[in-house]
Amino acid sequence: MTKSKLAHRIAPGATVRLEDFDPDDTAGWKRDAAETRIAELATELTELQELLYGAGHQSVLVILQGMDTSGKDGTIRSVLAPVNPQGCDVVAFKAPTDIEVQHDFLWRVHPHAPVHGMLTVFNRSHYEDVLIVRVHNLVPSAQWQQRYTQINHFEQLLTDNGTIILKFFLHISKKEQEERLLARETDPLKSWKLDPADWRERVYWSEYQDAYADALGKCSTDAAPWYVIPADKKWFRNLAISETLVAALRPHAGAWREVLTERGTAQRAAVQTVRANLTKAKK
Repeated sequence: MTKSKLAHRIAPGATVRLEDFDPDDTAGWKRDAAETRIAELATELTELQELLYGAGHQSVLVILQGMDTSGKDGTIRSVLAPVNPQGCDVVAFKAPTDIEVQHDFLWRVHPHAPVHGMLTVFNRSHYEDVLIVRVHNLVPSAQWQQRYTQINHFEQLLTDNGTIILKFFLHISKKEQEERLLARETDPLKSWKLDPADWRERVYWSEYQDAYADALGKCSTDAAPWYVIPADKKWFRNLAISETLVAALRPHAGAWREVLTERGTAQRAAVQTVRANLTKAKK
């Protein structure tokens, strides 16, 4: 597996051991410097999203996965707050409905894939079907095991049609999760998030770590890479994701500008022709 500056990119086919990654790592960054950098990246991300939206021939899919309290909602609020909401969608996947379970596991996901020009975030995703389904034995082992290949084919289909995919595993420690759960109980404005299931699922911590490790290794591809994000420090989590997202989109900016420039030239010519015709008609 290879490492980027802040996020850990998983190489295709790698054997992943989550214990090799420190959830409390900050790569030497201090909070004040990180928050300054996050603000700079937010400005660039806003510009990149405007180019993506205007060019309209590619899309971006960001997938957020992690244990309860790992910061999926917080990432969306903090990292994507500056972008134009007109060009951004967020889809949260809960337990499947009775109708959804009667279909293949990707049936409910595919309609939410981003259209060209859009940046879409999946808060949880089709990966739940190789995570919770595996941990709780909701389907036979042979069934969820074949889903790794099906997921790779699905994501390749999206990338072949112009979708840029980035997948982030928000890696927190079991101790940090406990502290966050307890903190919710003492904060009246956060107690609404409390769910007894969060504590019940902690019993399966090791099983989830194994399930995530397999999903990361089997489903990280060159086209749709997985990144492990140390997430015990919320500010570093935001920095690592912002840096990785902007770095992935930056190489496309030139092509997006070319599309907009060509379109602008054509539109100016069309407007000038209409204006000239209207001027003649008045004479």
